[in-house]
Amino acid sequence: MIVVMQKDANDEHIQAVIERMVELGFDVHRTSGAGQMMLAGVGTPAQFDVAEFQVLPGVFEAYRISSPYKLAGRSFRPDGTKITFPNGVVVGGDQVTIMAGPCSVESRDQILLSAQQVKAAGGQFLRGGAFKPRSSPYSFQGMGIEGLKLLREVGDITGLLIITEVMEIAQIEPMLPYIDCFQVGARNMQNFNLLRELGHVRKPVLLKRGISATIEEVLLSAEYILSGGNYDLMLCERGIRTFETYTRNTMDISAIPVLKKLTHLPVFGDPSHGVGKREFVPPMALASVAAGADGLLMEMHPNPDKAMSDGAQSLFPDQLNKLVDQLRQLAPVVGRNVA
Repeated sequence: MIVVMQKDANDEHIQAVIERMVELGFDVHRTSGAGQMMLAGVGTPAQFDVAEFQVLPGVFEAYRISSPYKLAGRSFRPDGTKITFPNGVVVGGDQVTIMAGPCSVESRDQILLSAQQVKAAGGQFLRGGAFKPRSSPYSFQGMGIEGLKLLREVGDITGLLIITEVMEIAQIEPMLPYIDCFQVGARNMQNFNLLRELGHVRKPVLLKRGISATIEEVLLSAEYILSGGNYDLMLCERGIRTFETYTRNTMDISAIPVLKKLTHLPVFGDPSHGVGKREFVPPMALASVAAGADGLLMEMHPNPDKAMSDGAQSLFPDQLNKLVDQLRQLAPVVGRNVA
């Protein structure tokens, strides 16, 4: 249920509504839109009559939420979610956010050079895996804590924000001092225990779509994080598994405008995993922004041919520069801009 308070509702009115919602068995989440306080009640309360809330003092309107995702739905924040990071970067606004970097942190020299190249291209975030989920147990698994320390060091040097993947609950606490944003990979989209814990931290999260997940399943996974009180959440379309084998995945560009309609959360495109071949990454990146993406998550390596993971889908630095220049020309056509 959503209860929209009148613009002149006072604290007494708001508290009375909250108390009644709690009495019925709702968990209450506060948000605001168009200058009005909104109270979202989620959970499985006893039978109730929404009309009871429509006549309470200070209430503008009250209505049931019909979708299974109560907090991820656009009705919770009709104006959309904007996430402001400590350095002033805003995700979900007019600017298209660029997150780029190598698949894995391999060495100090490699990750520092990567950060400098991402910064020079106009990126705001450095991506790089310290813990790597790999299909084969014999593949490079990442540098772990040492990789996190290197990410933080080069982030401080370049001024870039740091995003990296978390794979399990035990990694959350050690990662907190080193990163600016958690990334939940496709394999963990339905790791509900991990998602619950990320709902309790107060650090932004980017949630990737699972390789076979429906859009509703993505939004229900988002609900786990939001229900814990962490509203700084972004979604990411990274391609799904279909019968096509020419590309690594099938980049579902249509999911971007669909998500933008259904949810208030910022939506990213990951064309690197979406197609798995660097030659197709730029057109898919451009298509993502044209479709309404708030940002892009891409792999770029100083020397992709020698990368320890995902070299085939990693852009060369000059390709990233050229792509960002193209994005600067495209973005104004769809009412956006690129730094």
